[in-house]
Amino acid sequence: MSTHGALAHSPRRTGVLISVLLLALALLATACSGTTTKTTAGPRTTAKAATANRVEPLSPSPTPKLPATVDSADGKRVTVREADRIVPLSGSLSELVFTLGLGGHVVARDITATFTQAEKLPVVTRNHDVSAESVLSLKPDLVLAETTSGPAEAMQQIRDAGIPVVVIGPAKGLSDVGTRIQAVADTLGVPAAGKELTRRSEDRIDAVRRTIPKPKSEKDRPRVAFLYLRGSASVYLLGGKESGAGSLLEAAGAVDAGAASGLKKDFTAITSEALAKAAPDAILVMSKGLESVGGIDGMVKIPGVAETPAGVDRRVVSVEDGVLLNYGPRTDQVLRSIVKQLYATDGP
Repeated sequence: MSTHGALAHSPRRTGVLISVLLLALALLATACSGTTTKTTAGPRTTAKAATANRVEPLSPSPTPKLPATVDSADGKRVTVREADRIVPLSGSLSELVFTLGLGGHVVARDITATFTQAEKLPVVTRNHDVSAESVLSLKPDLVLAETTSGPAEAMQQIRDAGIPVVVIGPAKGLSDVGTRIQAVADTLGVPAAGKELTRRSEDRIDAVRRTIPKPKSEKDRPRVAFLYLRGSASVYLLGGKESGAGSLLEAAGAVDAGAASGLKKDFTAITSEALAKAAPDAILVMSKGLESVGGIDGMVKIPGVAETPAGVDRRVVSVEDGVLLNYGPRTDQVLRSIVKQLYATDGP
């Protein structure tokens, strides 16, 4: 989830983004409609992923009804008595709290919470590791964590201080959006707001789906490879079945090229052979990852990329790192951006 999150900076924490679903974009133009095959007009460079990096809170803000006893994803039962000072330990969880209308209760953020309303909050993670001292110094009455939040010693130090820690299960696809929203809402004592936000999120995702061009046949669905790129660390990975992107690509009417080529795990090192087998018509990347390799010009220099149909056409779909795989309230915007870029055509 999902967090979308640590993978944007460190491949060893891929679970955060895969869990999360907190992924992702805002205020994007409506996707093109009509019948389209996987091949679109002419070589193209990527459109800059347009977004106003803000969340849209429910209004009016709900009033928490506490105490609430909830099941934590680490197998514990946790009673939450207050939610006046909340510390969410991922960008996705921060997004959920703010969108539920309780952003005014958040006193800190993880480094991956980059949306506008959270950007001035103090950061309590260091290279994605939780600083127990930083968390405790803010005197929280509730900590929301991912299944990947750590190190374990820091999390235990927070618990030993008597702070309730609720671990929220990951979202791995579109079907998990509502489950994750409701888990956070129940923890905060606003279950009705969770239902409302789930309804809003799912309705918006469905609205985007209705704009997606219908292929003439299964073979005309565009094949899209999800690449994780960090040029500064010489990390170049090809997403497989467990990368977390498959659900989005399927919803966009595309084929996950990595999974379809037989890659079973989350990510594998890019090779010319693997890319040739995946044969993507387009490449999905995180925007900072694309920047880290010098944009499209740099990306096509990665061995094997230039020989793919996507490399030949320079067809790239770029989405902001912190929201791509969040699977949350802004997933409709992520999907709209993917659709808009994937089915773009040349012309006015």
